[in-house]
Amino acid sequence: MHRLPRRSVSAILRHGGARHRTTAAPISCASTHLGSVGETDAKVRWHSASASGKFNPCKPTAQFASKNGLCFGNRFESTAAASDASAEPPSERFEYQAEVNRLMDLIVNSLYSNKEVFLRELISNASDALDKLRFLSVTEPDLLKGGGDLDIRIQTDKDNGIIHIIDSGIGMTRQELVDCLGTIAQSGTAKFSKLLKDSKDAGGDNNLIGQFGVGFYSAFLVADRVVVSTKSPKSDKQYVWQGEANASSYTIQEETDPEKLIPRGTRLSLYLKRDDKGFAVPERIEKLVKNYSQFVSFPIYTWQEKGYTKEVEVDEDPAESKKDEENEKTEVQKKKTKTVVEKYWDWELANETQPIWLRNPKEVTTEDYNEFYKKTFNEYLDPLASSHFTTEGEVEFRSILYVPAVAPRGKDDIVNSKTKNIRLYVKRVFISDDFDGELFPRYLSFVKGVVDSNDLPLNVSREILQESRIVRIMRKRLVRKAFDMILGISMSEDRADYEKFFENFGKHLKLGCIEDRENHKRIAPLLRFFSSQSEDVMISLDEYLENMKPEQKGIYYIASDSVESASNTPFLEKLLEKNLEVLYLVDPIDEVAIQNLESYKEKKFLDISKEDLDLGDKNEEKEKEIKQEYGQTCDWIKKRLGDKVASVQISNRLSSSPCVLVSGKFGWSANMERLMKAQTVGDTSSLEFMRGRRVFEINPEHPIIQNLNAASKINPDDEDAIRAIDLLYDTALVSSGFTPENPAQLGGKIYEMMGLALSGKWSTPVAEVQQPGPQHHNPETLEAEVQHPGTPHHNTKILEAEVVEPIEAGTQK
Repeated sequence: MHRLPRRSVSAILRHGGARHRTTAAPISCASTHLGSVGETDAKVRWHSASASGKFNPCKPTAQFASKNGLCFGNRFESTAAASDASAEPPSERFEYQAEVNRLMDLIVNSLYSNKEVFLRELISNASDALDKLRFLSVTEPDLLKGGGDLDIRIQTDKDNGIIHIIDSGIGMTRQELVDCLGTIAQSGTAKFSKLLKDSKDAGGDNNLIGQFGVGFYSAFLVADRVVVSTKSPKSDKQYVWQGEANASSYTIQEETDPEKLIPRGTRLSLYLKRDDKGFAVPERIEKLVKNYSQFVSFPIYTWQEKGYTKEVEVDEDPAESKKDEENEKTEVQKKKTKTVVEKYWDWELANETQPIWLRNPKEVTTEDYNEFYKKTFNEYLDPLASSHFTTEGEVEFRSILYVPAVAPRGKDDIVNSKTKNIRLYVKRVFISDDFDGELFPRYLSFVKGVVDSNDLPLNVSREILQESRIVRIMRKRLVRKAFDMILGISMSEDRADYEKFFENFGKHLKLGCIEDRENHKRIAPLLRFFSSQSEDVMISLDEYLENMKPEQKGIYYIASDSVESASNTPFLEKLLEKNLEVLYLVDPIDEVAIQNLESYKEKKFLDISKEDLDLGDKNEEKEKEIKQEYGQTCDWIKKRLGDKVASVQISNRLSSSPCVLVSGKFGWSANMERLMKAQTVGDTSSLEFMRGRRVFEINPEHPIIQNLNAASKINPDDEDAIRAIDLLYDTALVSSGFTPENPAQLGGKIYEMMGLALSGKWSTPVAEVQQPGPQHHNPETLEAEVQHPGTPHHNTKILEAEVVEPIEAGTQK
């Protein structure tokens, strides 16, 4: 805000304004200064006022107050800065521009990952044209006159590399050609669908497929030039649209050739690129139709070469004919013929198989399901089970799921989540079967089936299923139905059905225990294991619970590499005496699966090879006495073994074995340690950490331990006792399932102990053998030795081996 200085104002008041009276005269637009004192400020003030539009010096009566002949201007604040801030500069609106050549290049070369989908897109467009005609004919029956049946026909010219796709649908007028084919991303089908939804008479679902408006341009994936000849029943003229792959323009002209006129519909001609002329082979076209458009609701015919056999006469050889004439006895012979194949071309229906998932499940027989399964997935065996269902509500889709009879072999391994087992359709048009866990988790990848929905979140190329809430809901419902189907097999009256299933897919379910915690309650009842009371037939966890003792606290298990090794492990001894059932986990994945389950119906899984095993029969007084008796022995053994074991304890799980080596509660078991060592890309740095804690348990009722107990009190430094401890530890390693650190050293210890035990037991001392004398060959002496079985020479066979003369030995038999 601009003001007069205080000195100027006081001077005016003091002199009565005499100095400035001349400036108080009527003010004109050209004279606005007040005097020398406040000239600068006044000029700025008047200018600011004029610039702001709030002051007009040409109208003093409206802006000035006169007093004592003085003329005072009203005070105005400068609004220049405020005007700059509040008054935005004018904006101009522009339309987005697109470089047509570049846009077409993106659509053709970047939108689709597979060239062969062009046929799917163009057939879908033809199907939409037929659907539109069918809808409009309800209110306008005249549209159907003279146009023939509603179908799609595909004809190929292999020699020239041309594909013709003809439909008898609604066709297009000249303006519709401009709007639909001349405007990129303009979907005529989507526009038509919107009109149907807005119409009160639309009623019911429609099967229109198109939605993005770029499917037509997929023709340029394989074609250099595309010609569209179309005739709409709403127009008397037929028009031809022509476009090239690298051109930014197209042409439309009226069809004048009488031979190319069609009654109604559209003929699409693709002039293939040099590298893509292989698509013009009739057999390949038929294969693509069966793969992508097999379940389109309208019949699709392909132009195929066919043949039939017939008999034709064969011209006789002149030499043979002359020979027959010379032979007077030759009778009249029949004319020679041969079988030939007569070739011809005709239309052949390519989509014979009907989408049985659209039918009522009550109307479909088991034979229908099995036949559909074999045709769709190229199988030769009937499936074990099938499930046909429709899901409505937030997500609507139809599906048929199958459990195969056998597991896949080769590359379709359990670890491969990318399978071709689930075929996704949108409005009966095949979209993809290449999924990586979007619809089914990896452990259920063996389930085969089809899923058809009218509204799925697809990307523009219609090849990728986008991640969304709808997909997650669909996945959850498919998984639930798959479990219901498998549960139905397990409840079958024929137990062999589920045994066959589990033999093929049991590992998949166990993998689900590891990867899908949310479905543990569904997976656990489907698991099967061998047990100590059922070594030949697998049992379920529910059957195990039925056999549990009332005082039993958990579900006991032991992990091993086979049923035989599991049944002979020393960990089982006490449990078998008490008649407690133990599960045998013999698959490599079993132990990890059970550890992830943790419990089943509030019963925890207990590894009998881990420390602190509680069998529910503790006697504290007896345990206290045993610890007092063997406490010194435990310390003595621990001192000898050192860091090899974490501690030495009295065992409550042994009855016939002298000792056993158990794992720490939170470490790897012997079986897990063996598996981790065998991993190709395993982390060896974690081996020492996870196997660090091992507990050496001894059986106080075994004679060896009792002898060692006496040795620890009488002579703890005895070399034989110390060697016995080392051998006990190494033996416990092997019997408990661990791998000895030094197998050769263990073998040497065993040989040494055997030498001490067998020394001089059967053989004669070496000094006596070297002395010559008849006594070694005396038959009487040998006979006397045989007659005294209590002597060291009671074994006649070994005795005979010691005899030098076999003839004399033979006489003694």
